[in-house]
Amino acid sequence: MQKKYKIIHLITRLDKGGSAENTLLTALGINKKKYEVILVKGPTYESRMSKEEHASVIADLKEAQLKGVKIVNIPFLLRRINPVYDLLALFSLYILLIKERPTIVHTHTSKAGLLGTLAAKMAGIPILIHTPHGHVLWGYFGPLKTKIFIFLERLTSRITGKIVALTNREKEDYLMFRIANEDRFVVIFSGVKLNKFKESLFGEKQNFKKELGIPENSSIVGTVGRLVPVKGPESLIKAAKYIISKYPDTFFIFTGDGYLRQDLENKAFKMGTKENIIFLGWRDDAAKIISAYDVFVLPSLNEGMGRVLVEAMALGKPIVASNIGGIPDLVIHGKNGFLVPPKNPKELAKYIQILLEDEKKREKMGLAGKEMSLNFSAENMVEKIAELYEELLIQKNISF
Repeated sequence: MQKKYKIIHLITRLDKGGSAENTLLTALGINKKKYEVILVKGPTYESRMSKEEHASVIADLKEAQLKGVKIVNIPFLLRRINPVYDLLALFSLYILLIKERPTIVHTHTSKAGLLGTLAAKMAGIPILIHTPHGHVLWGYFGPLKTKIFIFLERLTSRITGKIVALTNREKEDYLMFRIANEDRFVVIFSGVKLNKFKESLFGEKQNFKKELGIPENSSIVGTVGRLVPVKGPESLIKAAKYIISKYPDTFFIFTGDGYLRQDLENKAFKMGTKENIIFLGWRDDAAKIISAYDVFVLPSLNEGMGRVLVEAMALGKPIVASNIGGIPDLVIHGKNGFLVPPKNPKELAKYIQILLEDEKKREKMGLAGKEMSLNFSAENMVEKIAELYEELLIQKNISF
């Protein structure tokens, strides 16, 4: 039997966010005939997930195990800083690495990056790779926490080997913050499992409208994402007020959950738009929901990439999104959608209106997005990551 290279993927939280999905898809997609994969994660109780999201994560982990991925839990591996737990996590990781002796340690997100690369260096692991997963350097946290993350990334970059940026814009930002020299970075777009978003969903739109009690000839503007400040739902609520006042047969749908939900529902009620704004909570049938949208909106204050945009593009939806983070690598203004400044409900409403009033423009942009989405498949991502692994194995002159 051919001996396999052993890879350990390390992440603090395996929840329903983009970094977790990216990590899981990589672990699932890599060639199991050549690589033995171990996925090491921290506890999920830090994540504010609904019961449905927790159930979905458990199902994902079971699928990974069935496909040959070994799952290891480190209870001390938390996202928040806790000196005692961090030392315990570092020690636990070191013991695990000494036991497993992987050829490659691939860390994901800032905290796992620092602890994982330190443990790997102590254990003498030959190949270290780090994927920061997006723009935590601004927009997500307050000034102090942001400085801590910048410090963590700079420390990690001194120990690790290659750093994987998910978009060109992310790489530019990391260079601007002097995280590492340019030759240390490789850009590999985050991949999305496109199959379920390419299936024919003809007829789903009217069924979905019937399910929610939306009139057949009404338009739907929608988003998918956590209801937290960085996702910018307040801007869309304000834009909705203007659009609904002008087009009373337009409905806005928020798919996703978060601690802002009650506040947003209250705002919709006070604005007198409650009947036209629907909060679905977290759903696992995103393809069905997005297929019912006429316009897809992502009003985030920051995004590493915005994987949900790829899903919307694959379903042929025109986009209105914030001109921040890695989004401009996906949305070309005037081609497959429009880019607007973040925290600008007026501009958001302006471009939503343009699309609602022009069906041909919606169709044209939707087709352009559908074609562009093929560049962001999970298969492409895994292929590029496998090429990186191969390159580093050759550089280190490692073979069996």
